[in-house]
Amino acid sequence: MSKQPLPLSGIRVLEFTHAVMGPSAGIILADLGAEVIRVEPAPEGDHTRRLKGFGTGYYTYFNRNKKSLAVNLKTEEGQAVVARLLVTVDALIENFAPGTMERLGLGYPAVAQQNPRLVYCRLKGFMEGPYAKRTALDEVVQMMSGLAYMTGPPGQPLRAGASIVDIMGGAFGALSILVALRERDVTGEGQLVETGLFETAAYIMGQHMTYAALAREPIPPMPARVSAWAIYRLFSSADGDQVFVGVTSDRHWESFCQAFERPDLLADPTLATNSDRINARERLLPDLERMFAGLSRAEIVARCETAGIPFSPIARPEDLFDDPQLNEGDSLLEAQLPDGRRARLPKLPLALSARRFDIYQQAPAVGEHTRDLLQDLGYSHGEIQALHDAGVIVAPSQSVQ
Repeated sequence: MSKQPLPLSGIRVLEFTHAVMGPSAGIILADLGAEVIRVEPAPEGDHTRRLKGFGTGYYTYFNRNKKSLAVNLKTEEGQAVVARLLVTVDALIENFAPGTMERLGLGYPAVAQQNPRLVYCRLKGFMEGPYAKRTALDEVVQMMSGLAYMTGPPGQPLRAGASIVDIMGGAFGALSILVALRERDVTGEGQLVETGLFETAAYIMGQHMTYAALAREPIPPMPARVSAWAIYRLFSSADGDQVFVGVTSDRHWESFCQAFERPDLLADPTLATNSDRINARERLLPDLERMFAGLSRAEIVARCETAGIPFSPIARPEDLFDDPQLNEGDSLLEAQLPDGRRARLPKLPLALSARRFDIYQQAPAVGEHTRDLLQDLGYSHGEIQALHDAGVIVAPSQSVQ
């Protein structure tokens, strides 16, 4: 029996991207089955392949299930390759600096003339407005949007520990492409779709903007907030770890007291409701701190699990490799790292009729698919080799397995 085709099988996407936001849009479409062709500059390929520090994982993680076409777009021959490819694709993704695609002759008006059915997705730092020509980065818009203010303690704005705005902006880009393809089913025409990094950050901050509008006063950052629940914080364990514990209902309070063998707290009428416990914080929290400090992390976790209340030890990225939920829940896939080792990395976090989406193509080598793609476009073996020898393309003699 043949395998069920992937949801986006038959959709071809051309990706002109770098860093995180653009590749994030492409990986969603690729994981769902679209043929995503990553256009990289010849001869060295995308610069994110060579990033260090926190950029080390960019290329490997965000470019699985894609093909690599390595071509020098500053040459007429390279532009001719892309022009021939453009008429075969359903969508194009780009997230370069303003004006870059236009200088390459690949701006939306020019491309739409060649392929009127194309959905052209432009991912930018800012959408139309006074900031449209500014350069933006994830950390920049976290500062601009108030996200960094809300994350750090008072006076110490702090970016989130992952590129959450880039990734969500890419997700909105993928969504916009799917919406435009659905409209194309009706109209027969493609269109330009856009999303902005700053606008994405503002969308994330919408809940706090609403709070500010209702409160009519400046709101504090999250570390200084007045919690709606009396117990909703980190506690230190006897073995030097920390566990976050939340008691968010009176039913939780009863379960908490039973699991931690504190009938005295449960019997105290001044702690009966959440409002009572908030009023009693000054005496309640020091008591709980002493209690938790006498228990190991494992004991705290076991008792919280028994109580059925919200809780979590403080995890590091490397802890996720062995997380039972991710492993037993089929949420990790095996990816090959640039040095040849393998690691289990997160799948797309969605399921259709319990069906999860896996890895079908490791993150490609530079130009790994150039030769095959050009052959499909009608280039002869000799023409491909000549372009390779001239440095117009990178076309390995055979696909890398």
